[in-house]
Amino acid sequence: MDQQEKIKLLQRIVQMETVNDHESLVADYLATLFQPYPNVEMTRVRYKSGRDNLVVTIGTDHHRQLGFAGHMDVVATGDPQKWDHAPFSGDITDDFKMVGRGASDMKAGLAAMVIAALELLDQGEPQHGQIKLICTIAEESTMVGSEQLTKEGYLDDLDALVICEGSGLDISYTHNGDIDYRVTSHGKAAHSASPEMGVNAIENLMTFWHTAKAELAKFDETDAVLGNLLHNVTVIKGGEQINSIPAEADLEANIRLIPQTPAKVVKQRLEAVIATLNQQPGFELDLEYLLVGDALPGDQNVDFVQFVKRETEAEVGHEVTLSGDKGTTDGSKFIDSKGDFPMVIVGPGSNTAHQVNEYVDLNQYLKAIELYKNISLKFLEGDN
Repeated sequence: MDQQEKIKLLQRIVQMETVNDHESLVADYLATLFQPYPNVEMTRVRYKSGRDNLVVTIGTDHHRQLGFAGHMDVVATGDPQKWDHAPFSGDITDDFKMVGRGASDMKAGLAAMVIAALELLDQGEPQHGQIKLICTIAEESTMVGSEQLTKEGYLDDLDALVICEGSGLDISYTHNGDIDYRVTSHGKAAHSASPEMGVNAIENLMTFWHTAKAELAKFDETDAVLGNLLHNVTVIKGGEQINSIPAEADLEANIRLIPQTPAKVVKQRLEAVIATLNQQPGFELDLEYLLVGDALPGDQNVDFVQFVKRETEAEVGHEVTLSGDKGTTDGSKFIDSKGDFPMVIVGPGSNTAHQVNEYVDLNQYLKAIELYKNISLKFLEGDN
């Protein structure tokens, strides 16, 4: 592909409105790009209508298998009037940036890994080993895509994995895990002049929050890279009228896990809080998990991490940073696969993810394509 074709491909998928849904638009398009190649194996893994994961495998020799992962969904745009360009325009600015929701997070990384595979196919590669492209749904919400692919064994044979999230072509080798949960408090409505006749759902919810916050604060382990466990309430709803005792209220909260605090243990602590409070008169609390993913453990001295660092520095022409990522990726689900393989996060992107005027530097995007090709050939030939 020439440079303009590569940019056009990215622009086309940025223009697809895949806000927490409709990823099949991207999956269908990407599948058409590989259809002319007879030896490519493609599998659509459906979650539900309009939401297909896509797995593409190239190469026939099982010497080694290298994975590249990217998600096809994006977050909501916010107020479109606050954007300088329409959120799904894929407009290119004078300074060679593409603007659009998902341009950085992470359709640039997704497009780069796809183009790298297509160009290798055109070169008759890979001749040693296989490359597997893992295109997921719902990374920005529930991660059901990566969870589904992991459970069905699509990653079990991998020897290493590159997660192509927009890192600015710096490298992360570990990241936080995530528990998103909702607690609903059921009370009894009454006139606010006679509160004894009701049960205040908001007050009971606040009791839960203060108790849970104190209990989870007891997880005082510290990770040298990721820091401490974080626990924040982020959404609260409740009540109908100012002079009525509220019959229902709920809150949503986010927990950022570190490797020393696995999700299973933290969930047990939360559930114990709920069970204890529900034994008290007037308490009726329901707990629902919206997302559960463990932290991605990692070691910067692992051979694959150092190999990717060398290749990235050779491509960008300067030293790159090795660090931990405070966010969470599909890696939180991939670690549950049967295979024991290293993962790194490196991809084109900016610090504008989830913001208005999200963009990716197209020079960085083009470098990522070359980087992924070099990583593929050298890894599959055993050069790491």
